[in-house]
Amino acid sequence: QVQLVESGGGLVQPGGSLRLSCVASGFIFSSAAMRWYRQAPGKERELVAAVAGTGGSTAYTDPVKGRFIISRDNAKKTVYLQMNSLKPEDTAVYYCKPFFGQITLGNWGQGTQVTVSS
Repeated sequence: QVQLVESGGGLVQPGGSLRLSCVASGFIFSSAAMRWYRQAPGKERELVAAVAGTGGSTAYTDPVKGRFIISRDNAKKTVYLQMNSLKPEDTAVYYCKPFFGQITLGNWGQGTQVTVSS
């Protein structure tokens, strides 16, 4: 079955950086677009970034453009989210999810907590 294991979160000061990883299994990784989502306390989960199966196409939500970079390593079945110039409003639990067109597979993973605070 589909498994998604996110890691790399932590506590960081404003302006700092973190690199999140998501290791996937249970599906053909290179055929899936991968998305990073986040959910802040009391808010709905929101899409942060997406990368095509080949890694050649990426997209970002406006608040993270120019600060976050999504990438993938298909050999390692891993998708990354490099987060730079972090702000307190980036505080959330971050999740990854595979998509085939508009269809996703599996349940949400446990996520990884990112806290930006001085």
